[in-house]
Amino acid sequence: MKTYRHEQKYLIHEAQYLPLRSALSALMERDSHVGPDGEYMLRSLYFDDMYRTAYEDKMAGVYARKKYRIRVYDCARDRINLECKYKQGPYISKESLSLSVEEYECIRAGECGFLLGKDSPMAREFYLDWQTRLLRPVAVVDYEREPYVMNAGTVRITFDKNLRAVAPSEGLFDVKAPSRAVLAPGQLIMEVKFTGYLPERVRRIFATRNMTQTSASKFCMCVDRLNGVMPRLSA
Repeated sequence: MKTYRHEQKYLIHEAQYLPLRSALSALMERDSHVGPDGEYMLRSLYFDDMYRTAYEDKMAGVYARKKYRIRVYDCARDRINLECKYKQGPYISKESLSLSVEEYECIRAGECGFLLGKDSPMAREFYLDWQTRLLRPVAVVDYEREPYVMNAGTVRITFDKNLRAVAPSEGLFDVKAPSRAVLAPGQLIMEVKFTGYLPERVRRIFATRNMTQTSASKFCMCVDRLNGVMPRLSA
């Protein structure tokens, strides 16, 4: 059974980010995976089918939807995850499966049969969609993430900076892969995730600030950028 969490997104400017970071850092802990600068780089290879279902469902605001990605951290080869993110309105759930470099290369080559041998319903679901809906890589999404966590409510608040679109043909582990900036200078995306409730002491930080919640999708914005379309930001 999937466990769903609340997810809220905000498109903010650096002038809002700086005081927010100061307030959150005094209240929450840094994620244990960050580097010396308090951040790590995320690179995600997203897939879509022949109907562009993941893209079109997101843009249409379909209540129940999903999308697949392969995610790495800091372009390293030691942590490769095949993931499916499920969305039910304002709630999200994620299933993940670790891959070896060789398994990742098999998926890139269209040889996904090994997934049927995995003890993972999501892996078999990916294989079925690959075969019947012709899943293919469509975009690589790059950004730096500054994460904060709190045990109460399993709260996780992240600032995603320097959002960039990379062609899906580029190497997933190539730090120097050509990229295209997506957001305007000084803009970043803040995500708030929690299970059950958002503690009052965290809510108070946001209550005094005028921020508009957005449905901005980094995946859709990067697809648009690669297709030469100005990314659409919606509140």
